[in-house]
Amino acid sequence: MAADSEDWEPRVAHFWSTVDLDYRARAVAAMRELAAERGPDDPDAQFELGGIYDSTGYEAEANAHYAAARELGLAGARLAQLNIQQGSTLRNLGRVDEAIAMLEATTPDPSIGDARAVFLALALRDAGRHDEALRLCIEALVPHLPRYQRSAANYAHALTEATD
Repeated sequence: MAADSEDWEPRVAHFWSTVDLDYRARAVAAMRELAAERGPDDPDAQFELGGIYDSTGYEAEANAHYAAARELGLAGARLAQLNIQQGSTLRNLGRVDEAIAMLEATTPDPSIGDARAVFLALALRDAGRHDEALRLCIEALVPHLPRYQRSAANYAHALTEATD
């Protein structure tokens, strides 16, 4: 097993930059091969397996690998990414409350930028919490506005003012 293989990470990055998701079985097989180099007890390998199953529409399989990665102690940027990806997967599986809880608990990380707000807004929308979803989206955009930041922030706050 090449668990410490120095070239594994670059090969995973190359996989993601070149994979053709139109060929789902081939894509999954290629990632399974890469993950096998690290073994079933490697959290990074489990995360990457979850990612390919997620990207190819196999949500239940993705969730199982994401859960394994979490249980095995996934850390760092991949953990932040896992929270986004698994939260989205849970939403797609109809487990919206779990998705919301996971995404709300996600801490900021440069690797995910404003992704937390996007995916949490989608889950909130699915839960019928439309004003909260819109507020999140506006608040995520406010720092990027060249003007009208104060107005936009105030309007966003007003969307849920009664529930604050």
